Amino acid sequence: MDRTQKAALFSAGIGLAVTAMKFYAAWLTGSLALYSDALESIINVVAAVGAFVALRVAARPADEDHPYGHHKAEFFSAVIEGALIVVAALLILRESYFGLLAPKALDAPAVGLAINFAAGIVNAVWAAALMRWGRRWRSPALIADARHVFADVVTSCGVLAGVGAVVLTGYPVLDPVVAGLVAMNILWSGFRMVRESVDGLMDRAAPAEMVSQIRSLISQHGEGALEAHDVRTRSAGQATFIDFHLVVPGAMTVEDSHAICDRLETALETTIPGAVVTIHVEPGEEAKARGLPVL
Repeated sequence: MDRTQKAALFSAGIGLAVTAMKFYAAWLTGSLALYSDALESIINVVAAVGAFVALRVAARPADEDHPYGHHKAEFFSAVIEGALIVVAALLILRESYFGLLAPKALDAPAVGLAINFAAGIVNAVWAAALMRWGRRWRSPALIADARHVFADVVTSCGVLAGVGAVVLTGYPVLDPVVAGLVAMNILWSGFRMVRESVDGLMDRAAPAEMVSQIRSLISQHGEGALEAHDVRTRSAGQATFIDFHLVVPGAMTVEDSHAICDRLETALETTIPGAVVTIHVEPGEEAKARGLPVL
């Protein structure tokens, strides 16, 4: 089990603990906003388990049926998480609607707020850790999980404000109103997550700064070649696929051109985490005016 899988599995455990705290707070107070917050946290647990399964699948080596590996499994996990966030938001909106029709006073709001606040602190710390690890290890599943937990933190902040306003003003109708507003924010977060994950499934190019770095590495380590052109990239989970055409002098031997390719592959794979490099060698007459010059 690698580090990303361990993080996803641990996230499920934290999600269970936080969800239990929030449901207890909702039960004590009878608050619709606190109940909605707890309902959203259930999705955190399901999403963390989904991320763990996706990471297990993505870690499998390439096989006969999947010669390019299983990297995209992480994107499927992120799509599912985003969809679950949307479902959670719609459920909260439903509860908010019925709460507006029949608002009710809260019981033991101070204790409920304290418990919910503690749960929110746990979530905030864990979300920050997940996001940091997800970016460092280039894991879409962990990043999606972190965003989901951040969405839960936003929910908790809105809920705390709403329940606090109910206590201060004595207007119970504020409880479902705030729950509804926070649900709209969660809905947008889920939509954005689905959109970004689908973009990854559509073989989106690597980030612009990474593409620039790749082109620079090709130019610096391609000594002996004439140029490189048609440089293409695509991201799939923790892997970045890089392919390009390398133009060499027509009289160059296969052995010499292969040595250049080995040097380029080593430079790219050492610098770009998860790089999978494919180079197509062409003779000098295939050079293009807009090709990438080799220094």
